[in-house]
This record gives sequence, C-alpha cells and structure tokens, in this order.
Amino acid sequence: MTFDFDTVPARLGTDSQKWQKYAGRDVLPLWVADMDFKSSPAIIAALHHRVEAGIFGYARPVKSTVEAVVGAMESRYSWKIDPTWIVWLPGLVVGLNITAQAFAETGDEVLTLTPVYPPFMSAPKNCARLSTAVPFVLTDGQWAIDWDALERAVTPRTRLFYLCNPHNPLARVWRRDELVRLADFCVRHNLVLCSDEIHCGLILDPALPHIPTGTLRGEIARRTITLMAPSKTYNVPGLGTSLAIIPDPALRARFVRAAAGVVAEVTALGFAACEAAYRDSEPWRQALLAYLRDNRDYLMDFVARELPGVRIEAPIEATYLAWLNVSALKLADPIAHFEQHGVGLSDGAFYGAPQGTHVRLNFGCPRATLTEALRRMKSALAAAPR
Repeated sequence: MTFDFDTVPARLGTDSQKWQKYAGRDVLPLWVADMDFKSSPAIIAALHHRVEAGIFGYARPVKSTVEAVVGAMESRYSWKIDPTWIVWLPGLVVGLNITAQAFAETGDEVLTLTPVYPPFMSAPKNCARLSTAVPFVLTDGQWAIDWDALERAVTPRTRLFYLCNPHNPLARVWRRDELVRLADFCVRHNLVLCSDEIHCGLILDPALPHIPTGTLRGEIARRTITLMAPSKTYNVPGLGTSLAIIPDPALRARFVRAAAGVVAEVTALGFAACEAAYRDSEPWRQALLAYLRDNRDYLMDFVARELPGVRIEAPIEATYLAWLNVSALKLADPIAHFEQHGVGLSDGAFYGAPQGTHVRLNFGCPRATLTEALRRMKSALAAAPR
C-alpha cells in the first residue's frame, strides 16, 4: 500500500492554528508541531464510521480501544501494561499540569532539562510550584545531561523530575544506560518521574529503539508516570486524546484526585481515532517515517551546503523537529528576520535557550513546502546585516 505525503494540503483559511498565525501574509509556517499531512486512511475511515452513527454523547473507551493501546505497547516495546494503569486525558499538557498539582505542594520544585517543550517549565508555575532548569551540554556532537549540575540542582523542596523521551526540541533518543542513571537519580532523591513520550512513534534512526521509562525495573517503575498520545505520530492533535500510564495504585489515585472536576473528558471521535491509530495504522506510520527520514537528510544537507552561519549541532534521531543554531548570524530577532523573508519558525528562547541563539524548524511537511522554505531561508541569510 502506498500513501501520499507529497500533496500540499490547502490549510489556508481553515481552522488550522498553524496556518492562521500568518493569515494574509506570504509566510510558510514551520513552527508548531503538527504535520502538513493527512492522517492515516484507517483513522479517517474510523472517524467517518463514528460520525455516521450520528450520536455524540459523553464517551468512554470501549474494550477494543483499550486493547489497541495495550497491544501497541506490547508489540512495539515489549511492555505489558494492565488496562487499569491507563488514565485518559484530553491532552498531554494537561498531564504535565496535573502531575505538578498532584505530586508537589505550593513552593515545591520541579526539575527539568532545557531547552525543552515550554509547558515543562510553565506547568509547575501554573499551580504555584517552581520550575528549575538544568541546561544540556553539547559533548562530542551530541546533547548530553550535565549530571553534576543536575545533582547540584536538587534541594529539599524538589519533588518531581520531568523527562522528554524522545526529546523535543533536541530530537534526542535516550539510551538505556542514560535512562537507568536518571532512574537511579530519581530514586535516590525520592522524586516522581514524569516521562513525556508523545514523540515515541517517531524514531528516525532505526538503530535506536524507543525505551519507555516505565519499562525500567525496580523502584523507578513504581514512581513513574508515562504520558503518551497518538497526536504527534498520526497527526491528530486537534482531537485531544492522550493517556497517562501509571502502574502504582497510590500514585494513580493521587493523579486522578488532582484531575477530578478540572480535566475534561476525551471525546467519542478522539477515542475512535486513537483506536485506529494504534491498531490499524502501522503501515502508514512506517511510510511516514521513511518520508521524514528523507526530509531530515535533505534538510541537513541543505543547511550544511547552503546556509552559512546556521548549524545543526547534533544528529536528528527522532521527531520531525530540527534545532538550528543561528547565533553566528548575530540577528537581534531571528524569528522576525525569517518571517520577513517568508518562513515562520519557533523561537528558541521559548524553550529556554538564550535569546537569538536557536530556532526550531518543523520538517513534517511535503518536500515541496520544505524546499521552498529552505530557499527562502537562504534568501534571508543573503539579506542579513553583515
């Protein structure tokens, strides 16, 4: 079966947040993390089937939906999860916020590694907790954890550690030895580990398996909350369907109590899409990965050859997101400069990078879109002040 990732979709003038940002301007949006591809045919068919039922009352997952999730965890990661471990959520960011609310008190601290997806830093602050950032270090062309700095960052008020696995925006796949060391760190300091694994279906390097943090044995399995969703991999973020996998009953009960009366329920269409994603969309996912690998390789080659002053500092091992160092361009506002030349990127400062040093580029789009965006970026560099 073949799938079409080359057709450029007509998203202008639609409800797309990604494209509405630049309405009325000739700017190609490569910022927010949704892809310009149609979802898998299996998901679209499942949604049509559900819509044809014509009734959209409050929904709960049926047995087949739960089995699709459980089956995917076992077949992909040899992770045998109990259905009772699953807590359904209308979004992964909700999970980050509920975790901070449930496992830390006012004034307590949440550790994370930066640069990172902005809600990792904002979720604790939303409920009067403190966010403590430990910057990554670049070592031998690879982003690495500064273990000494991480140890120094722990205080008597530290309660939680937020991990992004694989990492956004650094596109880093964590190795088993690194996860084991992080697990030991959390156990020694009595921290709950919240692992955001929303990009786990988007590993681009076939030699690097995704290892769910929850599969680690021993004490860490009892203190880990794993957040997953079909949204990034299958391009259904607008359907608001995510889940927390929490093996420990006491931890799960605290999480559920913190969510009670605050968190909205998952919709009927969200459950239908989730089931079709995990059960019926594997051929589509494999084809998507092949396309994204080609886009990544094209991007890396173009940056190296045609964009002097722009660097991709480490391998893009996962996701459809590239972290670009633009500090050599010495632009006061790199985002505004590239927008003036027709490309919309994400500002690295939102992720905790120093102002003006990095931008994030979403290459989850048809090759024609990526090619034109990179051509515009080349023109932007030619017009940059010297």
